[in-house]
Amino acid sequence: MPAKEIERLIGIFSTLPTMGPRSARRAVLSLLNQPKVRIEPMIQTLQEVLDKVQECPVCGNRDTNVPCSVCSDARRDKKQLCVVQDIADLWALERAGIFHGVYHVLGGVLSAINGVGPEELRISQLVERIQSGEVEEVILALPATVDGQTTAHYVAQRIEKYPVKLTTLARGVPVGGELDYLDDGTLQMALKSRRSL
Repeated sequence: MPAKEIERLIGIFSTLPTMGPRSARRAVLSLLNQPKVRIEPMIQTLQEVLDKVQECPVCGNRDTNVPCSVCSDARRDKKQLCVVQDIADLWALERAGIFHGVYHVLGGVLSAINGVGPEELRISQLVERIQSGEVEEVILALPATVDGQTTAHYVAQRIEKYPVKLTTLARGVPVGGELDYLDDGTLQMALKSRRSL
């Protein structure tokens, strides 16, 4: 039976996505087998992330810069605003290197079952960005799930009075799919084939 400290660490690891108790146990054992090589750099890096990474007040991304490196990049097209569910989706689009506009992270999707309403998401901040008049196109890159589409329709209603082109990703994104799990080619086709709502 592992010591209570090790059990606590396994418990923490098992709360991470895709990590069940068995995977967490294997990961902790791997760390313990080489503590100088694996644990000490991890502790240092986690502390640096905790100390330096902040939420971007403009888009909701996480970065060491405020505003984030995407928002502060003068080469980005500020007229194109891509709305995503979470930071993983932003990172997926950035990894593909296919979008050169700016982003807005909602922080989730509307979900009656999970008690997530418009107040829990960054929708009012999105409306404020659109009100500024700089944005010409809003691309809704939300999941092709019931909650994702509900959120897309709600956002569309909230911004319909503003003079912006509203598009959504093409259906190259599979129903029930999430951007973070798609390959770069699928993301590229979906973004290029976007259509008006």
